[in-house]
Amino acid sequence: MESSDRKTARQAEMLFNRLTKRHKHLKKWASRIGVNAFRLYDRDIPEIPLQIDLYNDAVCGALFERPYEKDADEEALWLKAMSEATALSLSIPAGRIFLKIRKRQRGSSQYTRLVHQNFFVDVIEQGLVFRTNLSDYLDTGLFLDRRKLRLLIRQEAARVAAKRNGAKILNLFCYTAAFSLYAAVAGGNVEVDSVDISNTYLDWAKVNFALNGLQAEMLPREAFFSSSNVLPPFRLIRADALRFLDEAVKRRRSWDIIVLDPPVFSNSKKMFSDFDVNRDYQSLITTCMTLLNPGGVLYFSTNARHFTFADEWLDNRFTSRDITERLRDDDFRDKKIPACRVFEEAPC
Repeated sequence: MESSDRKTARQAEMLFNRLTKRHKHLKKWASRIGVNAFRLYDRDIPEIPLQIDLYNDAVCGALFERPYEKDADEEALWLKAMSEATALSLSIPAGRIFLKIRKRQRGSSQYTRLVHQNFFVDVIEQGLVFRTNLSDYLDTGLFLDRRKLRLLIRQEAARVAAKRNGAKILNLFCYTAAFSLYAAVAGGNVEVDSVDISNTYLDWAKVNFALNGLQAEMLPREAFFSSSNVLPPFRLIRADALRFLDEAVKRRRSWDIIVLDPPVFSNSKKMFSDFDVNRDYQSLITTCMTLLNPGGVLYFSTNARHFTFADEWLDNRFTSRDITERLRDDDFRDKKIPACRVFEEAPC
């Protein structure tokens, strides 16, 4: 029977070989499309259940928890061996490799700060710069599997702005506002409202705008709705997105494009009520559709594992198209990516 040490050594060699091959292939593609952050490995080898992402000259990744196989001390030693293999294959110092254990998440726990190392890497994506934090959270501030959707939002914002001499975009549950930044640089008279309940992520979003030579203004929900002054074009609004939507309906606000990428589940004490995308997506989408200008578009995305969209509830009020496969990039070939649908008013 193979000893634990020999098995770990064999797996480390397998990972080294796989990463070397993948990096050689993907770095040419990444250079061609202008990105230096991409997924290198996603459980390609069943006995090595890791996700590994390259962020310029550093790595962030995760091991999917498997308490059924190893205890905590053994897992830590195994993860160290995989980290060393990763560093060797990519010629990156071990101190720039961050592999964490990803447990099944509920609520906002995936956004909880794990440590306070503040290991930041500014990465490039299709002409834009984004600040990522590889050390402190499970997620880094930039979801790589949304890359093509971000580009689509920029293209749609540019199209609407050119057609209407301006465009108003709303980004709900905006996180670090990557969608917003793509829309902001679309050109034309574009206004972007980014809504999130977290001051931490709105501050982070403001940094992302500044890195790209743009200024985003922080506003509480009350100031956004009550201000009689001319507001700056890029607004970061601290609010519970569900409450924000209710107030937007009452005040008859409207946008040309709405980006809706909600958490799978949230029971944050800062929110008016808990949220479950599988339970609440229909009411959420319906509310957003009432806030669209004529001819407007809603982009709905979710990474819920078992999400199932039911067509029958649409009731001819608006149309829906599944564009998930259109958004699959080369580093996510044959991998699960977030489901994405486009909603528009049904033709009369």
